Formats: sequence, C-alpha cells, structure tokens
Amino acid sequence: MAKQDFYDVLGVAQNADGDELKKAYRKMAMQYHPDRNQGDATAEQKFKEVSEAYDVLKDDQKRAAYDQFGHAAFENGGGGGGFGGGGAGFADIFDEMFGDFVGGRQRQSGGRARGSDLRYNLEIPLDDAFKGRETRIRVPASVSCGDCNGSGAAKGSHPSTCGTCQGHGKVRASQGFFTIERTCPTCGGVGQTIEKPCGTCKGAGAVRKEKTLAVSIPAGVEDGMRIRLSGEGEAGSKGAPAGDLYIFIAVAAHPLFRRDGANIFCQVPIPMTTAALGGAVEVPSIDGGRAKVTIPAGAQTGHRLRMRGKGMSVLNSKNRGDMIIDVRVETPVNLTKDQQAKLKEFEAALKKDKKGTAKSTSPESEGFFARAKELWEDLTD
Repeated sequence: MAKQDFYDVLGVAQNADGDELKKAYRKMAMQYHPDRNQGDATAEQKFKEVSEAYDVLKDDQKRAAYDQFGHAAFENGGGGGGFGGGGAGFADIFDEMFGDFVGGRQRQSGGRARGSDLRYNLEIPLDDAFKGRETRIRVPASVSCGDCNGSGAAKGSHPSTCGTCQGHGKVRASQGFFTIERTCPTCGGVGQTIEKPCGTCKGAGAVRKEKTLAVSIPAGVEDGMRIRLSGEGEAGSKGAPAGDLYIFIAVAAHPLFRRDGANIFCQVPIPMTTAALGGAVEVPSIDGGRAKVTIPAGAQTGHRLRMRGKGMSVLNSKNRGDMIIDVRVETPVNLTKDQQAKLKEFEAALKKDKKGTAKSTSPESEGFFARAKELWEDLTD
C-alpha cells in the first residue's frame, strides 16, 4: 500500500511554514496519541504516520529531499524514521508542545544552551531623564573564556563528539511502542566531551567577570522603561550565543518637581500680599534655568498656571511637555506686634467697606458661611 503524502497526513499545504507545521502536528498528535486511544490500533497507526511526517517536514534538509524525491528519499535507511525507529516519541511531543515555556528555544543544536538574560536596575535623577546621558555600569556575569574561546578545551586540543549520543546531546530508548528521549548522561546534553579541559575555565567555556558597559539613556525616558543590550547577558555554553542584558530604569523623585508623562508639576508658595495684589515670581525649570510667572491679583491656593513647552522631553522627539504651576498662598507667621496691629487695622477696614458698596474681598469664605448659616437655620426650623 502506497504511503500517504506527508503534507496530506498533516493536512497542510506544501508551502506551509514551520509554525503551520507545528500547529497541525500538535493538534493531530494529541488527537491520535495512544494514551488517549488505548486499544485503538487505527489511532496508533495514525499517530505513527503523523509523527513520521512531522519528523521529516520540520527538518529543512529532510524536507528539501522529500520535496524532490518523495518517500524514496528515505527508503533503505534514508532517514525518515517511523515511530519507535527514531521518529517522534512522547518526549518529542512534550518538547514540541511545551519546549517554548521550559527553555526549548534556549537550546541550540548539539545541546549548546544560549546564555541566560540578565536584569540590571538603574536609578537615575529626573534631570538625566530630561536631558538623557551616557553612563557606565558594572555588571558581574559569566563571559566566554578568552584562553579557549569558549570551547572549554585546553590550547592545542579540541572537544570531540560524544560517542554515546553521537553529538545529538540526547539518547533514546524504546519501551514498547513508546520512545523515551532523555539528556545524554555522558556529555550532559552538550554533544561533546573534553579530554583536556582548559586550565582557566576548567572546561566550562566561561569565567566569571565584572564587565563595564556603556549605556545610552535617551532624553524623555520614563520610569519602568527598559533598555536592551544584545549579547551582554550570560555567556552561552560551548560557544552558543550569549543572552541579553535588560536595564530597567527607575526615575528618582525630585525635591521640586512631580512628573506626569511629559508634563511637570511644581508647587510654588507665594506671599499673601502677592496673591492679593498680583505680581511676578521666578520659578526653577527642569532645564536648569529660571522662568518668570505672572501671578494674577486675587490668586487662591490651587490656582494653576500653565507654561507651555517647559516640561519634560518627549522620547524620540524634539517636543517638550508643559510645566504646571500649582499656586500655594502662604499665610504669614511670626508677626511682630506692629505687623499684627496693621493687619487688625486692615481687617477693620475690610469690615467697614462691607457696610458700603464695596465688593466682597473674600467671596469664597463669605459664600461658605452663608450656606452654613442656611443649613443651621433649616435644622432649627
């Protein structure tokens, strides 16, 4: 009986990419797996066909050969491999379905593992977040051994292919119609053995070292953002790629300014006389300069003034946010007797004007107490 086309077995088109193949395989392998269809010979046979088809099509070289020669490319030991004869077993299904979550993508061919990613927490002042800056950080990490170039073998020697797993890093054992795959006990999954280890790294291929790295902090960076330095993480094993370094930015609190996105808020205390008569005050700005603000006569605590374009830098832009001035009217303290007497004269003058035609000088307080008086009268009725 002629074998069914591998693409038809998986139900995919001939131009299907790797993700489509994996998705189709996962679905069908779960559907026909013997554990879910105990005693069903048809399901077992279908599972073998699905596993064999995916084992060929997921490999670019095998797939190219199959596309050109069909099933004949794998006859007489050509490499297709059915279930139990080198094809996909339960361990393969687990790796295909869950490998992405347990580090499957970290492993290179021959068992070489990509280096781990590192995290570095960097706190910067608000001024640096506004201007941006170049800084240097010191990061302890494992780096590729310079004496053996990461191979782990002493100078003049080279790692040799593991005789147990033939360089695959894994060994398989058949148990009934299952094929169990596990890490090679001889090489630990690396696929190579070292007869003469490097004296510096003791065969590990990496050594611990503190690295000094230059970091460019862009203007406008915000709290919680991260900067990625590719290849500056932990060294990979036996020449595999290094991981990445992620720098997490924390912007420290500022004694004068509070940031909200691109805007800057600043609470500015002003004398009672300036609030009453109006005037101009100088306030600091985030760029290190000074800005003059006009206070309108009769300004109250909570009054806000907006200075456009005086706020934070906007990331990847030449624009800036605004600076918001929150007015806080300051009540005078530690008055002398003469000052107290003059304030009392001023208070008396205000009360006298209230009996005439002068407008109210304290509309908010008078309105509040008028409403309170109405409330008290309603309660006594």
